[in-house]
Amino acid sequence: MSEFIQKIEETMVSRRLIGRGRPLLVAVSGGVDSMVLLHVLSALASRHRWKLTVAHFNHRLRGRSSDADEKFVRAAAEKLGLPFVSDSAEVKRVAKKAGVSIEMAARRCRHEFFARVAKELGIQQVALAHHADDQVELFFLRLLRGSGTQGLSGMKPEAASPLNPDIRLLRPLLECAREEIVAFAEEAGIRRREDASNQSGEFLRNRVRHELLPLLRRRFQPALNKVVLRQMEILSADADLLRAEAERWRQQPRRRFGSLPVAIQRRILQLELEDMKVAPEFALIESLRTSPQKAFNLSERLSLVHDGKGRLSARTSHTEAMGTGQLEVVLDAAEGEGDVNGLAWNWERVRARRSGLPRFVPGCEWYDIRIASGRGLSCGIGGQGIGSN
Repeated sequence: MSEFIQKIEETMVSRRLIGRGRPLLVAVSGGVDSMVLLHVLSALASRHRWKLTVAHFNHRLRGRSSDADEKFVRAAAEKLGLPFVSDSAEVKRVAKKAGVSIEMAARRCRHEFFARVAKELGIQQVALAHHADDQVELFFLRLLRGSGTQGLSGMKPEAASPLNPDIRLLRPLLECAREEIVAFAEEAGIRRREDASNQSGEFLRNRVRHELLPLLRRRFQPALNKVVLRQMEILSADADLLRAEAERWRQQPRRRFGSLPVAIQRRILQLELEDMKVAPEFALIESLRTSPQKAFNLSERLSLVHDGKGRLSARTSHTEAMGTGQLEVVLDAAEGEGDVNGLAWNWERVRARRSGLPRFVPGCEWYDIRIASGRGLSCGIGGQGIGSN
């Protein structure tokens, strides 16, 4: 057995990534990384009685080349005597419809496929071919997108599927450099497919890989991978500690939320958002944290409110169209009510406070007006709609 295969075996055993006799879905694209992963796991399968199934997702981004990739992986699975499953999607169309990048749509489609197939086959673990160089690229991708500690800590050797927490994602090659993987492929004579889109400057990851990282290595830090991976390890430990403290407080809040360190406050609200299936973006977390009791709209019909004690609640709103016309209202009494295109509303005239703004009340608008002499004041009311929580 080669040193490379022994290294992967030691990683999987020491980290307890998969137990003896367990089924495993292996994600294989046809590129060198996934083909090496497939051959290594196949070489170890009999020793550990793993039951491998090869899974391939066709993104249909490169026409006949994408179809050729699928045929190539199917043939490789058959040669190894392994079952094969595949599916496909028009990822460009999916991306356009969802209003996201092709990379994001492709990732979503792949993970939907892996999660669905794993569930159908009764498999709880999926092996992916991410390696150390992918970690470094991911660090800079997330840095450029403004990720926090948890995002910059990178991928874990084992993690939950983003679409099904019952499905675990395994990354046996995560501690291997890409040059090690390519060297093993050459030594073992492992055939693979080359994806021409990996050279395209259309995708941000490729620009990071082929432009940014070579520049940083050449001009600033030759040992860039070593330095970044060490930093990611530090960030990962910090992120784990913050998460543990936040979880502990949520289970037993012994201190007031406002007296907690800001980092823990942010992580608590992040966990609240994750539980609500809402993307934990920094701007939203900070708005909720610093403005308790204020509703922040996620959509036309949904808003979130922080109670100031570390708990979030969702509010649904109902909006009715008023049109763009005007309604004349004569404020000749202390209060009144009316109807606008079937939408009931009411008004009340109150004396202004000497200082400060009126307390916010959902579904209520305040107007600062001066009563004119005579029997009342004509007030034009118009707009696109009236909202009430």
